[in-house]
Amino acid sequence: MKAIICKYHGPTNTRGSRISASDSDHNRISISYPHELSGEDVYRAAAEALCKKMNWPGKLIGGGTKDGMVFVFAPKDSQ
Repeated sequence: MKAIICKYHGPTNTRGSRISASDSDHNRISISYPHELSGEDVYRAAAEALCKKMNWPGKLIGGGTKDGMVFVFAPKDSQ
């Protein structure tokens, strides 16, 4: 089972705000902050982008942490 950790990264002098998504195998992606979204949907967009990059199918379930959010795949029978 994969756990995807998503974090917010504030703007710098050269880059705008972004959200990163990574797993324990060091697969990682960073997306520009999706201002059209809010709340959990911001982090979900990054997690879904990582899933698309890695060709991981499945439904994600998310939960908050002090640093962002973590997503895991739902059991196959709940899809």
